[in-house]
Amino acid sequence: MSPNLDLAAIVRGLHAARDDWRTAHHRDARGRELPSPQVIEQMVEQLKGALFPMRLGPPQLRSDSEDFYVGHTLDAAMLALQGQAVLELGHAGREARLPEPQLLERAARVVREFAQALPEIRRLLDTDVMAAWQGDPAARSVDEVLLCYPGVLAMIHHRLAHKLYALGLPLLARIVAEIAHSRTGIDIHPGATIGRGFFIDHGTGVVIGETAVIGERVRLYQNVTLGAKRFPVNDDGTLAKGQPRHPILEDDVVIYAGATVLGRVTIGKGAVIGGNVWLTHDVPAGGSVSQARTSEGHGVA
Repeated sequence: MSPNLDLAAIVRGLHAARDDWRTAHHRDARGRELPSPQVIEQMVEQLKGALFPMRLGPPQLRSDSEDFYVGHTLDAAMLALQGQAVLELGHAGREARLPEPQLLERAARVVREFAQALPEIRRLLDTDVMAAWQGDPAARSVDEVLLCYPGVLAMIHHRLAHKLYALGLPLLARIVAEIAHSRTGIDIHPGATIGRGFFIDHGTGVVIGETAVIGERVRLYQNVTLGAKRFPVNDDGTLAKGQPRHPILEDDVVIYAGATVLGRVTIGKGAVIGGNVWLTHDVPAGGSVSQARTSEGHGVA
């Protein structure tokens, strides 16, 4: 049975709501001006196939056509990326109203730099895969790690997103990161700097903030938060953007499940943070922090 909607009235109401918002925010309706999450998701799938063709590429792929597939797939992915970069750069510079040739050249330059970084991104991801394989006794093979582990999927997205972020495409980067967040429950801001051999075990509920700095061979377990302790504000009361406010983890740090580390604190090389700890101060190299074990009469280590 038809719901008998007054579609004309609803369309008029939505039109009025859009007009009110655009007027309040000084926006023009000049056609689509923002990147498409659907296009970006398809592009990321293409990039994953190009990075790991015999594992994440099409099931019918054979090794003798591997390079052809990679080249063809990269060509399509970079063309899509350039179109989305033009949209983001145009939106970001809408007040300056940059000429179209200048926008196109900037987008082409960014895409070239991103494409040239892909071999190094692959090498970084190899260290993440090996860290998971070596760090989890339940892992039967590196192939299992690459195909199944949510932490590895999150890092594939992060390595790509971080490069886009560094190249001045923060919106595209955030969309790439949020695709992984929705699939894995792991929330890594694309601005976070993460060294080689990073391993997130289990993964669900992990949060890593924008200005976090993570060294090499660091391991996190599920529900770990690397967050901000407070949010600085500008003179007008608005939140200050981009200031360092998240933790620094030096090399070989391990943080166990449920721990929360807040603020611009430094966790020194080789330190171990126990499960469910709430931490807002520095920890020296080689140090350890754990919950108080009151039943045994022990305080915090």
